[in-house]
Amino acid sequence: MHHQFLDIFLPLLVLSFGLQVRGQAAVQNTNKTRMADRPYVGLISVSNGQVWGTWGNLEMCPLGTYATGFSLKVESNQGFWGDDTALNGIALRCTAPRTPSSSTINYSTVQSNSGSWGQWTQNKWCTSGQLVAFQLQVQSYQGVFSDDTAANNIRFRCSGGSTWEGDGMPWGSWGYWSSTCAGKGICGIQTRVEGPQGIFDDSSLTDVLFYCCS
Repeated sequence: MHHQFLDIFLPLLVLSFGLQVRGQAAVQNTNKTRMADRPYVGLISVSNGQVWGTWGNLEMCPLGTYATGFSLKVESNQGFWGDDTALNGIALRCTAPRTPSSSTINYSTVQSNSGSWGQWTQNKWCTSGQLVAFQLQVQSYQGVFSDDTAANNIRFRCSGGSTWEGDGMPWGSWGYWSSTCAGKGICGIQTRVEGPQGIFDDSSLTDVLFYCCS
């Protein structure tokens, strides 16, 4: 576990040292990307994430695109004697803002750190627009001798008004919605992940921040 002081002030320090971060510029007609600088105008967070693990790299959608879909890396129920970790990773699918007739063939993927367990779920897409807010389902601390899973699932709200819930696990409670993105929508992600704990309890992904672009 890390001190709560760092948990609160890390995102603020990132903002205070400038808004130019590592991003990606799309390559035409392919899911591959190349690196470039991309500015962001703010970040959104929720208050119910867990405190275990370390923050990974901030990763940004290609220039000119936004997060319009997502996929989750989820470990299924491990049974009574197993060590559940539930949500292990979040991948953003980046395109131009969507319309009802938009194709999902060409997109770029960005993700921060992910855990070691689980499989990636099918993509879910905004019907129109892009992702602008989120809600996290998190299991509270279960005690020394019980199984902690931390983050279990996520919901996103799109600028077009639709809401999409991931195919995560059911444990824990939904927290409050984040604020709505400044600018057009979500364009970057930074996850907090606890690494493998050996014979001790694993929880994997514990919290997430999303960055917003104009």
